[in-house]
Amino acid sequence: MHVTSEQRLDDGALERTFTLGEIPGILWTPASTPAPAPLILLGPPPLGLRKAYPRLVARARHAAADGFATATIELPGSGDRPRWPAAEQALADLRRAMEAGEPVSDEIIDALILPLVDKAVPEWQAALDALLALPEIGGPVGYSGGVISIGTRLAVVEPRISAAVLFAGSFVPRSMFEEARQVTIPLHVLLQWDDEGNDRQAALDLFDAFGSKEKTLHANMGGHTGVPQFAGDAAAQFFTRHLK
Repeated sequence: MHVTSEQRLDDGALERTFTLGEIPGILWTPASTPAPAPLILLGPPPLGLRKAYPRLVARARHAAADGFATATIELPGSGDRPRWPAAEQALADLRRAMEAGEPVSDEIIDALILPLVDKAVPEWQAALDALLALPEIGGPVGYSGGVISIGTRLAVVEPRISAAVLFAGSFVPRSMFEEARQVTIPLHVLLQWDDEGNDRQAALDLFDAFGSKEKTLHANMGGHTGVPQFAGDAAAQFFTRHLK
């Protein structure tokens, strides 16, 4: 991990940008903590870190106030990373179907999501290796937000993640339901009931498939970016229960 810049935010949290090979990322740590801070991995939306920064830093500030370090990395094909023609074609096919009012086929969803999961999850694991090597960061580790299929795969394959807040706001391949049955860590799932880009029934079916003994579905009226503040507060309380 190579730190490329750092700044102290007005609430005292330290923000550091870094690269891990070709992958850009951002790390936020609390102003002060008596021991190595627990870590929350912030899954970004597929917009690029620059566009998503206001939302990510708001979540990071909230977490820092609760004593958590947070980190995010750029998704494959997003932001300043090399273009990914196959993913761009799948996204174009998705938009074309939605604009035409046609059902989004399983083939389009698989082409858009599965290669992203296959590439992003090992990158998150490599980032976790580097982050946990820092003296100011310790366990346990949580995962929050992002593409729900990435969070689902991480919850299955990464034993260092002990709790997750998942955002039900992206299309889910059918094969991901079988992976969901293997998830056993505590889950807090956020669902916006009127999310125009989400298949609500698929989100409910995925929640039902999760194998976790402790899982909570927090559904609210509103669109994709309309998550109410109290829903974010409930997610923060979830992490405080399970990571501290």
